[in-house]
Amino acid sequence: MLAKENIGILGAGLMGTGIALTFALNGYDVKMLYVYDDKLRGGQVETMKEDLKILCDNGLIAESEIPKAIARVTFTESMEELAQFADIVFECLVEELEVKQEYFAKLDKLCAPSTILATNTSAISVTDIAEKSVHKERIIGTHFWNPAYVMPLVEVVKTKYVCDDVVNQTYELLQDAGKMPVIVQKDVPGFLANRMQHALFREALSIIENDIASPEDVDKAIKYGFGMRLGVMAPIEVMDSGGIDLTYNIHEYLFPDIENSTKPSKLLKERLEEGKLGFKTGEGIMKWTPEQIEESQKNLVEGLIRVEKALNRI
Repeated sequence: MLAKENIGILGAGLMGTGIALTFALNGYDVKMLYVYDDKLRGGQVETMKEDLKILCDNGLIAESEIPKAIARVTFTESMEELAQFADIVFECLVEELEVKQEYFAKLDKLCAPSTILATNTSAISVTDIAEKSVHKERIIGTHFWNPAYVMPLVEVVKTKYVCDDVVNQTYELLQDAGKMPVIVQKDVPGFLANRMQHALFREALSIIENDIASPEDVDKAIKYGFGMRLGVMAPIEVMDSGGIDLTYNIHEYLFPDIENSTKPSKLLKERLEEGKLGFKTGEGIMKWTPEQIEESQKNLVEGLIRVEKALNRI
């Protein structure tokens, strides 16, 4: 890709704003379309300035880059204007199939044939999202991870309709924007990373339910154990390093005792029924004070930056 594409963002919420910032920082012009109450909420520019300041404070960008990045992002309330502007549109709407199908069908009618239409869904089948559109071959999944302007991973999800040229263009664009794209060859629930993440969540909850360890110690075991290693040596490399024979023997012994339920955990169901929703209510699996919540959210971004620096990924 020789020229910088124009980037359209459908939805100006948390993920849309983070994706916009990602491309603006890498020299792309971005136009965001307000949807629902995006405009009433407002604050997108201030949010981007705050995020950029964090990057500046951690030595990732110069202060002079902040106004330049902000200037590359504009806003509109017109889908026609967005369609005329964009070479690729990233959809960041509510996780409801019908809503996504409706907007993709509209974009499919309005956009030039060469425009790529990408969804940032983390849960819904990309193939299903494309069903009401005519040009299904240009619709693709691009699952960014929050915070989008820090996390390198983007899952590029193929559908049964998408053409190879769209996959390749999307992959190259994300690479040029400083991301680490991976291709998910099949449009399956959870795509790639969430399937592995929630398998871990299921076992973590099972350990708590069976009084094997406390919630605090479950998190410590990951943060101070294999979680530290995963960013350097991930599962496939670990298995090959230790030996397939060793891995096979451990699995043969261990798997009969590992959680394999196909239903959400009883612990989650109990907390849900009690209205204990986590940060939203001050208590979930564990209790959280407002100060702890603020500290956790701050540590997420700054901690990720430190990790990426240490691993030379920024």
